[in-house]
Amino acid sequence: MSTFNSDLHLPVTCIDASEKFLTELKGVKDPEMKRKIIGREFIVVFDEFAHMLEQKIGKRPEYLVQGTLYPDVIESCPPPGSGRTHSHTIKSHHNVGGLPKDMKLKLIEPLKLLFKDEVRKLGSILNVPESFLKRHPFPGPGLAVRVIGDVTAGNALEVLRQVDEIFIQAIKDAGLYDEIWQAFAVFLPVQTVGVQGDQRTHSHVVALRAITSEDGMTANWYDFERPFLVDVVKKICNNVRGVNRVVLDVTSKPPATVEWE
Repeated sequence: MSTFNSDLHLPVTCIDASEKFLTELKGVKDPEMKRKIIGREFIVVFDEFAHMLEQKIGKRPEYLVQGTLYPDVIESCPPPGSGRTHSHTIKSHHNVGGLPKDMKLKLIEPLKLLFKDEVRKLGSILNVPESFLKRHPFPGPGLAVRVIGDVTAGNALEVLRQVDEIFIQAIKDAGLYDEIWQAFAVFLPVQTVGVQGDQRTHSHVVALRAITSEDGMTANWYDFERPFLVDVVKKICNNVRGVNRVVLDVTSKPPATVEWE
């Protein structure tokens, strides 16, 4: 919001609809179902705001402008111009395959045929602040696809936020942030036995993932040096209550996707 206001000078309204999303996601474990619920609610929030704006200014907004990128399209449905009507849906992105068919707003997607690296070049031409351009990609469905299983179970979201903050800050402190395309933590629905403070614990497992890529369509896992990993795991287990085991994802894309769900 600070970047929108002070750097880009855009009058952006921020709506906190977290409780609405979490209510709809309660008990849902299937990744594809989670994405479609989020896509549906995503549009509901915009429709409700459009109605409120209509009452306020006497004119209803007609368009929804989205930052859909080409990889979103490819993973959600057949590529434009391919002539194919069917293909494997890898993931229904909330802004493509997850959208409801009866949405009232008309879509405008100016970046739809561009890859992430191309969008960054375009942003540079438009004088978008470098710190904004270099930010690691963040999934449209949010942390829902980084909590495996039910996103509302226990304190999974809070644990994940704490672990992610420690991991990303450690990457920045080590001067590695710009070398990595994307880095994040994943909350696993698994508990294991550990020893913390000379006491037996039965706590959660979290995974760390960091990749390098050019366009997000293929990726290699980032090979951290051992001292970095030792330090970051120690910080996580010592500072995040409820975590006693950290694993590292060393899978490239393919066979894995970048996000776990």
